[in-house]
Amino acid sequence: MLRVSNINSFYGAAHILHDLSITMGAGETVALLGRNGAGKSTLMKSIIGIVTPRSGAVSFKGEEIAGLEPFAVARRGIGFVPEDRRIFVSLSVAENLEVGRRSARSSQAGWTPERLYEVFPNLAEMRGRQAGHMSGGEQQMLTIARTLMGNPELILLDEPSEGLAPKIVEQMADAILRLGRTGMTVLISEQNMHFAGLVSERAYVIEKGQIKFSGTMQELMGDEDIRRNYLAL
Repeated sequence: MLRVSNINSFYGAAHILHDLSITMGAGETVALLGRNGAGKSTLMKSIIGIVTPRSGAVSFKGEEIAGLEPFAVARRGIGFVPEDRRIFVSLSVAENLEVGRRSARSSQAGWTPERLYEVFPNLAEMRGRQAGHMSGGEQQMLTIARTLMGNPELILLDEPSEGLAPKIVEQMADAILRLGRTGMTVLISEQNMHFAGLVSERAYVIEKGQIKFSGTMQELMGDEDIRRNYLAL
């Protein structure tokens, strides 16, 4: 479904991603792990079009998308949930979901608020609540749910567990597992390896804009050198 091939991405003169490549199949949940500043968010922004790679290729379902504007990438079926929760605080949960609504593609069953309330039971209990009166974890779930209302086929989640209480982290993991069971393809950027291990089958480890490991979560858990060299704080 997604193929990133040897991309080089920059912020001004700063070279952030160096000949970086990843692939994802339909229905997979894949974790992108690395320390803060390793290049995880830049990779996601390079996929969605916020950052344009200077070289290399990004293809989605066989179509080249590198260089397209973010709205054009979104229309092709990729959703992006940034690390900072960008919700409409004066609107209710239900109203935030309606803001994100787009027609479903012919090949998929469209997301509705009712389906999303099954994935995110917390939101079902507060559908009339003003979003500004929700906890950080609840706002994060709302941001993901609102993105899903756009009916993407691939969703990019940037640090979904960042700053959440342990109980909410477990609820977030449960929600992502339920999302995966619907057939959604999910790429997660994370520093929390425990969280990534709960929800992902495969992982890439990135350090200084380069892939240092590619394999199953089980293989990563068993590779002490990789964890010590590239993931330990």
